[in-house]
Amino acid sequence: MTTEETADVKLVEHTVQTTLGTIAVSEAGEGPVLVMLHGGGPGASAVANYHQNLPALTRQFRVILPDQPGFGGSYRPTEADLDARSITEITVDALLQTLDALGIDRFHLLGNSLGGAAAIATALEATERVEKLVLMAPGGGWLPFGPTPTEGQKAMFRYYNGEGPTLKKMRDFIGVMTAEPKRWADTAQARYEASLDETHIAFYHAYNAAFAKRHGMDPLWQHVHKVKCPTLLLWGRDDRTITLDGAQLMLKQIRDVQLHVFGGCGHWVQLERQAEFERLVTDFLKEH
Repeated sequence: MTTEETADVKLVEHTVQTTLGTIAVSEAGEGPVLVMLHGGGPGASAVANYHQNLPALTRQFRVILPDQPGFGGSYRPTEADLDARSITEITVDALLQTLDALGIDRFHLLGNSLGGAAAIATALEATERVEKLVLMAPGGGWLPFGPTPTEGQKAMFRYYNGEGPTLKKMRDFIGVMTAEPKRWADTAQARYEASLDETHIAFYHAYNAAFAKRHGMDPLWQHVHKVKCPTLLLWGRDDRTITLDGAQLMLKQIRDVQLHVFGGCGHWVQLERQAEFERLVTDFLKEH
């Protein structure tokens, strides 16, 4: 266990041994537990995706930030692992084992994109443990009405192909992920450097191949009517990765649900609309 200071927040860092492999977890704050699952772009990790939100959220919550299998400091699923189970099934298994090891029974759960798929699947599997659910353009729960793969999905596939990762490719990727990419030059550099890890690159090739074999994410949209906990959907109107039209199905099927749409915002609500994101999440989770 180590302590790291980031964005004026002291993070305690754990490694948790699960039957799948080692999961890296950072945490900070006190109060009700909020588990935050990151998206799946190249170079992603929990702290990289959410560090800017920690000063606000750790004032109200004990924030748990696991690196999902394949990302950050966590173990890398093999091609055989990804053939046997989807990345979402693997992540849910690893997440619940991790929370058990940390002695966490009930928790709020937030997920973006790939992490949104794992959040939905966790809420379906561990119904009595998830108190409230926040989904930001979640994979799996979304049924696209336009062409697929989307522009954002194509950008992810391209990143490690051809000549491999470059800073220009990362800038192009962030240009698709966000509505105002010039604001995030520092993010591009940091994400590019993180994306160069050889084990992450190998995982990403296996992950993309498995994604193609499975024809995309698990079809969680077929089961979202079984989500019992209060749910907040956050979506960028200009999201080109998991498009806003897919929200309609979840709005119709989840019993206790609300949607907030941000104009001039892409796929990374927590970054592009930081203050509003933090206020909406805090208000939603604190409301009885």
